[in-house]
Amino acid sequence: MRAVDLAVDALDGAARAGTATTASGSYTTPLFMPVGTRGAIKYLSAADYERIGAQIVLGNTYHLMLRPGAELIQTFGGLGSFAGWRGLTLTDSGGFQVFSLNPKVDDDGVTFKSTYDGSTVRFTPENAVRVQEQLGADIQMVLDQCPPLPSPPDVVRRALERTTAWAQRAKNAHTRPDQALFGIVQGGISEVMRAESAQRTVEIGFDGYGIGGLSVGETREQMLPALAAAIEHLPADRPRYLMGVGDPASLIEAVGLGVDQFDCVMQTRLGRHGTALTSSGRFQAKAARNAELDEPLDLECPCEVCARHSRGYIRHLLQVREPTASRLLSIHNISWTIDLMDRMRAAIHKGSFESMRRDLLAVWG
Repeated sequence: MRAVDLAVDALDGAARAGTATTASGSYTTPLFMPVGTRGAIKYLSAADYERIGAQIVLGNTYHLMLRPGAELIQTFGGLGSFAGWRGLTLTDSGGFQVFSLNPKVDDDGVTFKSTYDGSTVRFTPENAVRVQEQLGADIQMVLDQCPPLPSPPDVVRRALERTTAWAQRAKNAHTRPDQALFGIVQGGISEVMRAESAQRTVEIGFDGYGIGGLSVGETREQMLPALAAAIEHLPADRPRYLMGVGDPASLIEAVGLGVDQFDCVMQTRLGRHGTALTSSGRFQAKAARNAELDEPLDLECPCEVCARHSRGYIRHLLQVREPTASRLLSIHNISWTIDLMDRMRAAIHKGSFESMRRDLLAVWG
């Protein structure tokens, strides 16, 4: 068996519901994966992850290798054991930091400045694999270069070539058969380069395929054709992972194109700033009109926050800057998004996905 096998349980157009099996356990798709950058989702614990139904939680390789260090996490038995999390884990490669921290990039790798102490850190495709093997995640990502958008075609081309070369080096360096390795497709918003990148990455051969470098400055109308061009060349029996995308409209559009899994920090970032995701759109919990409302954030949401707490109470917590507000809103937003993916899965099985897509885009589009 490969490190990840994906069995598609149902199709509705290109949208698909499936079950992916890893060496450590299985997960159902479509799937939203919350992000625990430094070993925890902000304000949440592993017990919270379990209660709200998370299947995979992400960790950030760049941050974890700097604090507390991959070697230390390895002595605890890997990231999941270190965090007390019994579900699956996925670690990114540090590639997004290539995009966001503006380090020095050359054909061999990347030179960072530590965000903690300013020390110089050298990162290559090979040690990205080695560090993630020490972190022990069930799924690790190759090191890639994500160009900002818009970028000139030559910048996008250079990132594509580096990402492809680095993917081959990562594949050669990978030694743990119990740990899946996903390649990453780049190519900006060029349909031609997206198709080429997908084909070349598939030729190298990976357990699953990330689609990176989207939702970094382009519109959704620009993103979707590029995404479709990549998906056309990705194998049907491997997971397809759209990286860093989590707004409801993009989620349902991407599932409609055949994407299986997603991650995003948006859910907790919005929660920390007083915004809830709801069936009627974004809801500003701190608004004065909520002060006397004894009703949940979303009447249709089955989460524990909506079952127990009122808009008036959460608005009060925000007004007095009580951190519990950020915790409650983060739990709600992650739970709401996980429930959205579950509802997409059910709609695919029922053959009603297109109707659900139209209804959701009428609110979120």
